[in-house]
Amino acid sequence: MPALIAGGAIALALIAGGAALVAQVSGDRGIAPVASTTDIEVTGIEVNVSGDNPEDARRKGWIEAQRQAWAKIGGASMPDSRIASLVSAIVVEHEEIGPRRYVARLGVIFDRARAGGIIGANNARARSAPMLTLPMLISGGSETMFETRNPWQRAWAEKQLGASPIDYVRPSGMGWESLLLTAGQTGRRSRVWWNDVLGQFGAADVLIPIAKLSWQYPGGPIEGHFTARYGPDNRFLGEFTLRAANSEKLPEMLNQAVDRFDRMFAGALANGTLRPDPTLALDSVQLSPQVLALIEASRRAEAAERAPLPTPTASASASATPITPSTPATEETVQSTFVVQVATADAAAFDAAIASIRSAAGVRGVAIGSTAIGGTSVMRVTYAGDIASLATALRGRGWTVNQGSNALAISR
Repeated sequence: MPALIAGGAIALALIAGGAALVAQVSGDRGIAPVASTTDIEVTGIEVNVSGDNPEDARRKGWIEAQRQAWAKIGGASMPDSRIASLVSAIVVEHEEIGPRRYVARLGVIFDRARAGGIIGANNARARSAPMLTLPMLISGGSETMFETRNPWQRAWAEKQLGASPIDYVRPSGMGWESLLLTAGQTGRRSRVWWNDVLGQFGAADVLIPIAKLSWQYPGGPIEGHFTARYGPDNRFLGEFTLRAANSEKLPEMLNQAVDRFDRMFAGALANGTLRPDPTLALDSVQLSPQVLALIEASRRAEAAERAPLPTPTASASASATPITPSTPATEETVQSTFVVQVATADAAAFDAAIASIRSAAGVRGVAIGSTAIGGTSVMRVTYAGDIASLATALRGRGWTVNQGSNALAISR
């Protein structure tokens, strides 16, 4: 009866925790990044032309924008019709259309397959390792990242960065990502934690572009101070300042900032500053054969010391009994995922819990469901076996385990 009561309590706790988790991730949040392509994009082209009518003025404005964009990327002189054949899209950033006048700021996207060979931009370039990009916004005294939608997140999500030498990994901020990728994440130094976060997104390291916005007065000019940081140690890379005349000009300023950050990161990659931290992805570290031999010899010596000495009776019995070959144990091939709730009093306890669970026999993977420093964190453990075997393996690691329906609650 006590076991049934404990199991029911765990089940109710899981249901309540799931409801709380859904409540935390619900709402209007997250912006899906645009699909990256390798096309050549030129933004911020200003045109101011006249025509016989609005349609004619707009057509002439687009032709002028294509001509300016082609010159901006170093294209050779050629007729407007030939330039137009290389254009895959025109992006209208802002436009004002009058009876005979067209004033606009446009973006022009050239098809790399057609234009790359002409401008010599189709040569292979060095490309970075996948970099998890965490845009942080500081405004009104608060630091936000993916907790709520904000213009800085939108600027990074809507920017076409496929032609950049940096392989940006841009989270959407939807669902559980808004709980994991918060402004506080950039202050963590634990490699265990960072390895788990980067593993969730298939990234090798992290980039942190920071935008600090200050309004001089409501509706007035906005000053943006931008700082580039990178790596799990939040190292400084560079900074710059931009200014917007009012709130309507804010998206334009943020788009310019993204371009500046891209050039800054590309420059750091070229000079060798922007490299994946060697302390991350420790599983990839290769030890020399000599070190491996020493480790193996040490393990054999420890096993020999722990082994009990045989008694004379046991030796005689062993010599009289024929030795039959033992059947090697077959590894369980069926893998299942179980929910594990673990008490995490502080960050050190959280790191220790992840390391301990991962090192348990039969564990194939650990994913973080939710984090509660000072409370109970939830993890999803992939295990080669059933839940009872997982409970036994965790008890062998020194945990107190309560087993429920397809879930475990563990503590020290």
